[in-house]
Amino acid sequence: MHAPSPSSKVTTAQVFAIAGPAMVANLTTPLIGIVSTTAIGRLGDAALLGGVAMASVIFDCLFWLFAFLRMSTVAFTAQSLGAGASGELRAILVRGFIVAALIGGGLIALQMPLAMILLDAMGGSAGVRRAAKTYFLIRIWSAPFALANYVVLGWLIGRARAKLALSVQIAINLVNIAATMMLVLVFDAGIAGAAIAAVIAEAAGLLVGVLIARHLSDGELAIPRATLFDRAKLMRMLGVNRDIMIRTAALITVWLFFTAQAARSGDVALAANAVLNNFLLVSAFFLDGLANAAEQLCGRAYGARDRLGFSSATRLVVGWGFAFALAVTAVFALLGPLLIDVMTASQAVRHDARIYLIFVIASPLLAVFAFAFDGVYIGATWARDMRNLMLASLVIFLAAWLLLRPLGNAGLWGALLVHYAARGGLEALRYPWLLKASFKT
Repeated sequence: MHAPSPSSKVTTAQVFAIAGPAMVANLTTPLIGIVSTTAIGRLGDAALLGGVAMASVIFDCLFWLFAFLRMSTVAFTAQSLGAGASGELRAILVRGFIVAALIGGGLIALQMPLAMILLDAMGGSAGVRRAAKTYFLIRIWSAPFALANYVVLGWLIGRARAKLALSVQIAINLVNIAATMMLVLVFDAGIAGAAIAAVIAEAAGLLVGVLIARHLSDGELAIPRATLFDRAKLMRMLGVNRDIMIRTAALITVWLFFTAQAARSGDVALAANAVLNNFLLVSAFFLDGLANAAEQLCGRAYGARDRLGFSSATRLVVGWGFAFALAVTAVFALLGPLLIDVMTASQAVRHDARIYLIFVIASPLLAVFAFAFDGVYIGATWARDMRNLMLASLVIFLAAWLLLRPLGNAGLWGALLVHYAARGGLEALRYPWLLKASFKT
């Protein structure tokens, strides 16, 4: 059974039917890194904490580079529903699985050069690098599972099945929490135990996701070869994925640059920024829940050629984005110091993290447009414009960092906030032209 087609009058209830479960699902996404960081952090060794934090950021960014698997799957699935082409749904899912398997296998095959290049780029002390390499060479085996889970989540959200997407994320994180605590804190397996737990969790999540997808497809996932490899659809998928990947690479460059600059400031600064980065990830995935609603509702409206529905969904997502940004800001302001203490036992790391907490508190209010319009652009597959605007935002970030560099770590955080503002501002300015061009009468 498919969710009903959206009418021109998109309602708040429609938005939150997707955004509510998606917020919780997205909120759990960084938990693999957070649980690993917290478990290792309880051991009280800044080098070990810095190592697992560095490796977690690498995996967040490495897998994030291929987040087009989720984004494009949401857009193509939602647009197919809006256009009434429900027969294409299974093909979209299986195409995504094939791409995920190819990329995941490639990452495993290239694990040694990847580890060398990425860890060298990140910097850090010998102790941090040694710990990070141990984690990396084990967790890389989760790549095919993690990327296939992106496809499953995108497919479920595209079908407005956000509650089922949430169930997959819950399965991944329950397994991860249990396995991490058992391996790290009970069996004293250290960083290797945290990495093994991540592999087990992603594999378990994919199993749950495939079972759900098979059920929604009436027990049949097989696709005729001619349908699966339809040239026009494949070329469109590859074009959109290419542009989203370049856009994501520009965004990842910002985060890698941010982390690398902190690493060069010493183990304590790296660990403090890594702790605060978990706040940003939680905030980002929280706001991205509303972006998921924009992806699905705007995608279906785009497929149905419904301009009014598209505009209505955009307005609601942006409006509610501000409301939730205020709520997240308040939570960070009230509970930030307590959460820092939970994530690390190191007094030096706690001290530095508190100094820069103010930047984290301000970040949601600057990020609203960025996340909301990302969802709109993805739903409409305005991938080329997303790519170009993100590249421009990267240039603005680097310019801001150069200007603020004398302020040290505070200047680095300030440049990050400028990047948030540039991302959302540029997309908001471009939106009216794209709306008019896409819905010509």
